[in-house]
Amino acid sequence: MSDSSPVGTAVPVLDVWCELQCPDCRSALDDLRALRARYGDRLELRLRHFPLEKHKHAFAAAQAAEEALEQGRGWEYVEAVLGRVAELDREGEPFLVEVARELGLDAEEFDTALIDGRHILIVDADQAEGKAIGVTGTPTYVIGGERLDGGKSQEGLRERVEEIADRLLAGGA
Repeated sequence: MSDSSPVGTAVPVLDVWCELQCPDCRSALDDLRALRARYGDRLELRLRHFPLEKHKHAFAAAQAAEEALEQGRGWEYVEAVLGRVAELDREGEPFLVEVARELGLDAEEFDTALIDGRHILIVDADQAEGKAIGVTGTPTYVIGGERLDGGKSQEGLRERVEEIADRLLAGGA
């Protein structure tokens, strides 16, 4: 646990509803990198899964991302996969294992996790929660109780996230 925030101050959470086969999520990577650079440990970016039925490898990719999180390299893995959406489209699960190998993760464990489905419940729970709060596409951001739909347009979204994060960090409701 980070000790960089003042005592008693909760770090704001930005839930990022994402799908690893989604071109719009790939476009959002620059915004996510900029938010991480600006806020560091003062803002928690939390990956939430919302695989879309139109992308046949999205559910497996979400499970693979959970395995990467478990191995301590979640965002790095997410960025690597999103940066190569076309390869995921073409190659499917073998590509997910290959990216793990390239990043020095335990690729055999990835393969096993995709076979045994150990992360399915997390992905299912995220998807159900997303539907319950009105997520319909990706990326969608939720911060401070406000839902921002990046699937329709990402124009001005980072600025809006920053406004809300700054307000939350300043102690405003």
